[in-house]
Amino acid sequence: MEKANETTVTEFFLKGLSGYPRLEIIFFVLILVMYVVILLGNGILIIISILDSHLHTPMYFFLGNLSFLDICYTTTSIPSALVSFLSQRKTISFSGCAAQMFLGLAMGTTECVLLGMMAFDRYVAICNPLRYPVIMSKAAYVPMAAGSWVTGGVNSLVQTVLVVRLPFCRNNVINHFTCEILAVMKLACADISGNEFTMLVATTLFILTPLLLIFISYTLIIFNILKIHSAEGRSKAFSTCSAHLIVVIIFYGTILFMYMKPKSKESLNSDKLQATDKLISMFYGVMTPMMNPLIYSLRNKDVKQAVKHLLGRKSFSKQ
Repeated sequence: MEKANETTVTEFFLKGLSGYPRLEIIFFVLILVMYVVILLGNGILIIISILDSHLHTPMYFFLGNLSFLDICYTTTSIPSALVSFLSQRKTISFSGCAAQMFLGLAMGTTECVLLGMMAFDRYVAICNPLRYPVIMSKAAYVPMAAGSWVTGGVNSLVQTVLVVRLPFCRNNVINHFTCEILAVMKLACADISGNEFTMLVATTLFILTPLLLIFISYTLIIFNILKIHSAEGRSKAFSTCSAHLIVVIIFYGTILFMYMKPKSKESLNSDKLQATDKLISMFYGVMTPMMNPLIYSLRNKDVKQAVKHLLGRKSFSKQ
């Protein structure tokens, strides 16, 4: 009888903001503008870091990877979300949903690990500047960045395969804008405790471990900065890592709020909480990639000088 009641799910319905047509139009315009800013801001940052030889350093190599990562991450979800806002048929195929889960989780995991690598880079630059060129040589920072991408891909592949293999019954309504892996997992008509355990292990390894590395790195950096006698020296040392620290706070603050809030609270005012979760998810998926290039460019003298240098060279060539 159980098998007779089960049906093979071939597509999912993305609930999003269904039932709120005015909000959908507002969010369509808002997210579209943000997406354009993400593409332009991160794209310009990548081009500058490639064209200006002064930015051919480990810090800007990692920053270029972060910008490319943000473009990839938003492109996996925003275009389809924008289409669903204007479409009456808010569905996505099973294979399309699996691809979106894989790419979204892969980019998210990669960014967690990459931010940890960037914190280590800032630690070496400030706490051990004389050995910085040796420790953070090209033979070291390129494999570090590549390892971040591989780690994200492998983790996402394992998690996605485990979810795709679950049986899905008649309930195919995803209460989200996109195929978020936790939202999809809850639709399975089977015990998902094994999936939850592997997700917990992955969260500990690839989210909390980099966060611990970031915490230790910045604790040592702060102690080192406080030892500097001149106010100018302290200001210069802090300015080299303040942008990265702001990005870390925004990125990890949103993740920890989304995935580690007490489950006991989910039963209270569930509709309001689900709406809040969706908005926080949008903030995590759109606002953070949009703010990264703004934070790094506004608080970074090297980037400002590189922009001026490139613009000056361009105007000179026209003459």
